[in-house]
Amino acid sequence: MKTGSILTAVAATAIAGCGMAAAQDMAPGDGLVMYMQMGGNPGDGATLARQTGAAQAAAALGVQLNEQFSAWAPETMINQFKEAVAAQPSCIGIMGHPGSAAFRDIVADAVSQGIVVTVGNSPMTDLQADFGAQGMGYAGVDLYEGGKLTAEHMLAQGLKAGDEAMVYGVFSQAERGLSEKGLADTLEAAGLTVDRLEITQEVNSDVSLGVPVLVAYIQSHPDLKAIGTQHGGVTGVLAEVLQKAGKQPGDIVVGGIDLGPATIDGLKSGYVSATLDQLLYLQGFMPVVQCVMTAKYKMPGLALNTGAGTVTPETIDGLVELIDEGIR
Repeated sequence: MKTGSILTAVAATAIAGCGMAAAQDMAPGDGLVMYMQMGGNPGDGATLARQTGAAQAAAALGVQLNEQFSAWAPETMINQFKEAVAAQPSCIGIMGHPGSAAFRDIVADAVSQGIVVTVGNSPMTDLQADFGAQGMGYAGVDLYEGGKLTAEHMLAQGLKAGDEAMVYGVFSQAERGLSEKGLADTLEAAGLTVDRLEITQEVNSDVSLGVPVLVAYIQSHPDLKAIGTQHGGVTGVLAEVLQKAGKQPGDIVVGGIDLGPATIDGLKSGYVSATLDQLLYLQGFMPVVQCVMTAKYKMPGLALNTGAGTVTPETIDGLVELIDEGIR
């Protein structure tokens, strides 16, 4: 039995064991409809494992799942939420990239209608506190600590005080920007000189547009020793960027996030030094579980920090099969 099948079987057995299902042949989530924001584009390296986790949880628990993809555009996420509310589902899974101020009123309205709203990938701490009793949980990384952990693994590659580094991220995006802030702050605390470069929304949605930007940056900064990001798509193009900039593996220490196919290649070649493993499968799986827990069993929001650690060139080989299956 594959790992994903084991997880879904265990979850279904455990939840059914609560004794709340009406009959043994009825799945715990029968009759529930959930809309869920997946983040990027279908099947991309920063999205696929989340899709797999959500789909397997929905199949195991009997939830009708409707996926939403935004290419990481905050305005699209807001519009998708409004569309989901109009459909009157049982539950909606959202991401915090637009920020709690943008979501507050429309989330409050949805909750007042009896819709369970929960959060994944990027938190909205104040909304989670306000609506936790109504089922608003969080499945994702402690963002600042995730960035800090990535930086610590970069520093372990021999970076030293006075070295030049650049952190490429969405610093301006509410709590989402805490990932890159944690990374940049930690490098600065070690004495590095850090340039904080904002990812535009165009690059956020289509990372190929960032390749010439980064190549030009590297070529204009000949003393650059490190590049950090907490954007999965950008992490996936960094090996290509370094090659086009004329760099060899190890010339620049690279820290990123997620485990897409291009990032695997970057780790194996040595161009990527470390990538944060945020367990995207669980970021898909657990919001569906939250839907059932609250809609059927009246349980409050559950919080899960999925920031398990980093993957390096030395540890990637054992994960490749699971990554190919869309689980890691």
